[in-house]
Amino acid sequence: MTLYLDNAATTPVRPEVLEAMAPYLTRFFGNPSSHHEVGEAAASALDDARRRIASVLGMRAGDVMFTSGGTESNNAAIKGLVLGSDRRHLVTTAIEHESVLASADYLARLHGVEVAHAAVDATGTLTPEVLSDALRDDTALVSVGYANNEVGTIQDAGALAAVAHARGVPLHLDAVQAAGWLPFAGLGADAVTVAGHKIGAPKGTGILAVRGRLPFEPLLHGGGQERGRRSGTPDVAGAVAIARALELAEAERGDEAARVSALRDAFTARVLTLVPGARVTGHPTRRLPGTASFVFPGTNGETVLLELERRGIVSSSGSACAAGSDEASHVLTALGVGHDVARTAVRFTLPHGITASLDPVADAVADAVSAIGSRG
Repeated sequence: MTLYLDNAATTPVRPEVLEAMAPYLTRFFGNPSSHHEVGEAAASALDDARRRIASVLGMRAGDVMFTSGGTESNNAAIKGLVLGSDRRHLVTTAIEHESVLASADYLARLHGVEVAHAAVDATGTLTPEVLSDALRDDTALVSVGYANNEVGTIQDAGALAAVAHARGVPLHLDAVQAAGWLPFAGLGADAVTVAGHKIGAPKGTGILAVRGRLPFEPLLHGGGQERGRRSGTPDVAGAVAIARALELAEAERGDEAARVSALRDAFTARVLTLVPGARVTGHPTRRLPGTASFVFPGTNGETVLLELERRGIVSSSGSACAAGSDEASHVLTALGVGHDVARTAVRFTLPHGITASLDPVADAVADAVSAIGSRG
């Protein structure tokens, strides 16, 4: 049986989520913009999903809009908030998800926006002091990941929000990897991105919550749905699904985070003991509970993955969006890891609910790396 340890890439849909969304694919199939009984039933479900999500995120129901996933939400947040502003300076970092970096590049190329990539340290941490130095009077937005998708480093989002707000700048938080593991209450973020398929909802479901007071230029124009911020007929079943998944993840978060962190730490320690030269990437302690990311100098990350799959273990070398690329991870190189070593990266991301010891996985990692070394 294959052991799936690539949950940062995607997760299976939870049975409770399937059960919640099923009626809105069959019985309650109406268009929520239709002003009749069938449409109003769908609209009621959409409004309920919006309220439940807002409760978890610490925002208002009217702030929540539904998207097709994390990439669309990040694009909409960055382009919408910068183009909705009369300022033309954006601050992000070099370790963000490709959807953030590509959106920033788009704004620079086609709209004359100056983009500052605030420096992170060797653990992937953006300090409030560095952020403060990067801000200008014409900064329109700060966009950072709550937790990094490759190495799992967690940012002090509340402190970064305080620094940005002191200069009158909104903060967009890419929480795609953080949802279900980290709290949202009290962070002060002005925009938040969540992707459903990372938390047990279907692929193609997403959330972008933007505080209503902020000027916002929509990407999609048409019928003016989602308070004019995203035109198009909403996916009611998807909205119900992501609301249920987010609620479940939030309800389980505290106990799961502590328990999974302990399993991860034991696994990490065993790998470092068994594999000569192995190194952890990212922050050693301020990391997502389910993320253990390594480099194995002298190997090739993709080759290690193949050896692990032969042993029944599925993991990844980093972001699924960059899978199959021969390029070194932009995250690791920004952390100061050399290109050759960065290409040896392997990331293990654990699921909610995992209970078994990961000692056999650590042993398999040692065997895989040893097998590669023996072939010279």
